[in-house]
Amino acid sequence: MQQVKVVDGGFSTQLATHVGDIIDGDPLWTARFLVTNPNAIISTHLDFLKAGSDIILTNTYQASIDGFTKYMNIKEEESLNLFSKAVDYAKEAINLYKKDIKNKANIVNANPLIAGSVGPYGACLHDASEYSGKYCSDVSQEILMNWHRPRIQKLIDNGVHMLAIETIPCKQEAEALIKLLKEFPNSKAWLSFSCSCDGKSIADGSNFHDVAMWCYKEALPEQILAIGVNCIAPQNVTPLLKRINEDKQEFVPLVVYPNSGEKYTIKHGWMKKEEEYSLHEFIHEWLNLGVRYIGGCCRTNATDVKKIRAEVEKWKNQLNA
Repeated sequence: MQQVKVVDGGFSTQLATHVGDIIDGDPLWTARFLVTNPNAIISTHLDFLKAGSDIILTNTYQASIDGFTKYMNIKEEESLNLFSKAVDYAKEAINLYKKDIKNKANIVNANPLIAGSVGPYGACLHDASEYSGKYCSDVSQEILMNWHRPRIQKLIDNGVHMLAIETIPCKQEAEALIKLLKEFPNSKAWLSFSCSCDGKSIADGSNFHDVAMWCYKEALPEQILAIGVNCIAPQNVTPLLKRINEDKQEFVPLVVYPNSGEKYTIKHGWMKKEEEYSLHEFIHEWLNLGVRYIGGCCRTNATDVKKIRAEVEKWKNQLNA
């Protein structure tokens, strides 16, 4: 059986414990702290490592050349160097963590990995369109590839172990990214989508199963580590994933890192969830569906990751019993 990897949680949520609640609403979101407070970034990574994360994501979800240029007056070369620094900060956190656990026994995540976070084009627009995909009708595949290419190149060049291509809301951008990944044949990635709550569609209305499986099969062999969903309410995950491994002909690894169940809007920020569901109550269900990368997204924190780790270990023990 493929090993289950615990991913980190919502970076902004945990970062707020170090910098205060001054993150949401910023057009650069957590990426601003690559310039203003690197120590807080390192501390946030370290929180997740101590909570049991096997994989930490670089703080680059909403980082972009145009964003840094527009909002911080930083030129292109320096903007790209911030991607390098984001990887360096993750590496520094791992180094600190390894020093901390040296000579300690029974560490379940003794050799953590770094995933380069690749957020969608819509994230840099700062209009919540990563949850709608509305921009995809206005941008060509070529524009999307050219926008993503330098970000991906920098992350790979600076030694991430994999890419976390995440919160992709539309078919067109997913297809562009699969095509772009072929330019980096030695790199691996997971691909997770922003989905609606209807249990069958990604944000732009395309069928999740069809788009996800096309991407998985169209990519270079073994280049896609997993396909799945992120930043979605926990109760909406299973209906989206349950068809993927139904036929049992070919096992497809899945990735899931849901949010807390709250909903974000530009006008109101995070709105309280209408139904009280905890992502932890679904973990065994998701693992049984074939999830092999599991963590949390917005409004989840290091405490949630610690609970996820505990449930993953419990599930493993039950299998081996």
